[in-house]
Amino acid sequence: MTLTLFKNGNLSAIGRPEEDAVLVENGIITAIGKSKELSLQLSGREYAVTDWDGGHVLPGLVDAHVHLGMHGMKLDMLDFTGMTSKEEMLQAIAKRAKLTPPGEWILGLNWNENEFQPAAAPHMSELDAVTEQHPVFLTRTCFHAFLGNSEAFRRAGVTASTPDFASGAYGRDSEGKLTGWIYEDAVQPFNAVQPAPDYAALKKAVRSGINDALSLGLTAVHTEDLRLLGSVETMLRIHRELREEGLFFRTHQLLYYPFLQEVEKLGLAAGSGDKWLRLGAVKLFADGAIGGRTALLEQPYSDAPETSGIAIHTQEGLNEIVRAARRLSYPVAVHAIGDAAARMTLEAMEHVRLPLDAALPDRFIHAQVLNHSLVEQMRSLRLIADIQPRFVASDFPWVLDRVGPARTEYLYAWAKLLQAGITCAGGSDAPIEPLSPFLGMHAAVTRSKPGERHAGYLPEEKLSLGQALRLFTEGSAAAAGEERERGRITTGYHADFTVLDRGIMTDADELLRAKVRMTVVNGIAAYSAD
Repeated sequence: MTLTLFKNGNLSAIGRPEEDAVLVENGIITAIGKSKELSLQLSGREYAVTDWDGGHVLPGLVDAHVHLGMHGMKLDMLDFTGMTSKEEMLQAIAKRAKLTPPGEWILGLNWNENEFQPAAAPHMSELDAVTEQHPVFLTRTCFHAFLGNSEAFRRAGVTASTPDFASGAYGRDSEGKLTGWIYEDAVQPFNAVQPAPDYAALKKAVRSGINDALSLGLTAVHTEDLRLLGSVETMLRIHRELREEGLFFRTHQLLYYPFLQEVEKLGLAAGSGDKWLRLGAVKLFADGAIGGRTALLEQPYSDAPETSGIAIHTQEGLNEIVRAARRLSYPVAVHAIGDAAARMTLEAMEHVRLPLDAALPDRFIHAQVLNHSLVEQMRSLRLIADIQPRFVASDFPWVLDRVGPARTEYLYAWAKLLQAGITCAGGSDAPIEPLSPFLGMHAAVTRSKPGERHAGYLPEEKLSLGQALRLFTEGSAAAAGEERERGRITTGYHADFTVLDRGIMTDADELLRAKVRMTVVNGIAAYSAD
């Protein structure tokens, strides 16, 4: 039995400014009060003491949408985050090429040409001019569009005469020549020829992702890693070994739908697991992303009327995946950004409804372009809106040109979802966006980028600081079916705490200044800044 008194904390954020201590027994909160009073109650008992030293204590923050392994890999990859021109990208690739043996792949990610001046990504010929000795493969910030040089296309076996996929395409100019762009499932030949990381590299990536998450105050994440890790058994083994090695962190694992057969073979039920790892919903994609114009819209893009986006599945295809999940009593978690994808997703969820006694709710992921009728339909289903507030900071103002003025009423409409009574869980979608939950909360509250001073993009959708915090606490807990055990600091709940150097509940700018002092998971100080 372990008994720990956490004392000298500031509990104002949970509405208990007169109290400063929490008593934890075997990872569960058993009392909240004043340090002196709780110490007297413990007289004669053996217990450990952790001094928060005036730190501001929050319920343990949980990111409801990440790709943990890919985030860990990103930490070692060529990262274009924050770059402001294609010339800057090309310079970074040239520098990496000098350090990379000829013939080896150069991989990079997180460029956003909409932030460039002018707004253009490198052409294949420009990538070739940097290096023809290395295959270059670059992943856009949305992870739904990619760029490659001629050597990458050669290794993938893709030429100008290669047909597009039903759910993906290759960029071509007016003469039919390849531009280097790759969209959605057309990436498959490129993935097939890249060297696969071995088990040690995969485990290192997950470990790096967890350590970074802990340093940012996250006590848990909801993650989908099977496309990287390759099997459910590998995923379970990695997390078991990391726990045995003393890495304390919780994960809620979404299961990419092609792995359903393995899930059935292993006899794994939705919600099964332990206090460190639990299995969640079956993940699938209905469309792509707005940045690459692959999100599926009911009407054509305002700035590209020749396209309405890409449907990853037909309606019957979506319905069949949902049926397959329901046969195993699993909920589904569907990526749907555009309004047409939203309609298809909700139709599939209604086609085979989630049983009332299901362990977990369905998830509607992203929900960026909606309308009133879609929101009303969402209300009628047992689902959680899995949203990424940080997308507001990354996508505005250019997204307004993509969708046009007629589609802005329900654009990234987090406030309207909450007003409709739809529970929302907050996530980053790292490595697409920065993992820090404070950047996500800041975007939810200000509807702006850090440093900008204006009323906010579609300011009627701003959330309060309390609402923003609940996205990453109570909302994330609800998405995992854990709302009666996590997400709050109250007796009977798991002892997960995020401890900061300052309060964040009165001024949104403090979210950008806050430093994590300690991350406590299950009553264990899993990270300390000291």
